[in-house]
Amino acid sequence: MATCDVCGKDENMPYQCRMCGDTHCAEHRLPENHSCPGLNEWNDPDGVFDSGFDDSVQNEGRTFSVNTGPGGPLGYFRGNMTYVFLGLMWITFAFQFLVFPVLGYARYSPTWLDVFTLNTANPLYVWTWVTSVFAHGGPMHIFLNSIVLYFFGPPVERRVGSKKFTALFLVSGAVAGLAQVGATIVTSPGAFVPVLGASGAIAAVMGVLTVLNPNLRIYLYFFIPMPLWVATLGFAVYSAFISVAGGIGAGGVAQLAHLTGLGIGLLYGAKLKRDGKSAPEQLQFGGGGGGRMGGPGRGRF
Repeated sequence: MATCDVCGKDENMPYQCRMCGDTHCAEHRLPENHSCPGLNEWNDPDGVFDSGFDDSVQNEGRTFSVNTGPGGPLGYFRGNMTYVFLGLMWITFAFQFLVFPVLGYARYSPTWLDVFTLNTANPLYVWTWVTSVFAHGGPMHIFLNSIVLYFFGPPVERRVGSKKFTALFLVSGAVAGLAQVGATIVTSPGAFVPVLGASGAIAAVMGVLTVLNPNLRIYLYFFIPMPLWVATLGFAVYSAFISVAGGIGAGGVAQLAHLTGLGIGLLYGAKLKRDGKSAPEQLQFGGGGGGRMGGPGRGRF
């Protein structure tokens, strides 16, 4: 048994990097997962990094890898939780707007709300702390959140590992929703406000990246270049301004949930920064979380 040089985990089947000589668990064995100093110089077709077995697959001149590691079929989720969450978002969306209506539960019916939204009437329905993160208010809402998660999720997941990324996404999403609902109960007693969407969790991911590399160049809407810190600052200032001017749910958007998720991400990013984590130098994304949702008394994030 050996200890991973990145996370300190005891590993029965350790992997040793031939370039830096460090020992890693299955989660950190890939060069980009342990920030190997030889990563930028690697051009060894025979394999600089010793994984203990060859899991690369050649297909028409393109190489890709499937990382299972110890754990059997569940190993396929390692390194791929971003895409698992994306899949769950769209599966949940299908249940919201296709399956449940067929079963006789219309959109915004009491049962629909108590399954898919975290709301002020039933904040202690614990399952909604999770289902509300994956549920969305409409096609544009889920489309924009999916784009941002698709581009921002993988770099963060590679840096922190799939387990910590999963915890970050689920915890920040739940806490963001609870903050929005809790504040609404305090400021508007008796008001019924349902909240749903992944923007709180995605804002946390954005916050992590911002701290790890504030000058990370991104392309807003695929063609407007800017450093990530500018986009994050603009996002925070806008959400704070709207919250002050029109309330924490102004425009049908859960502004406080955005700010809560971002705050969690910034704090966690600061911890990672102290641990020596880094981020990529360039990224593209289009759109952003949140958006408007028709009708009063409804929030999404």
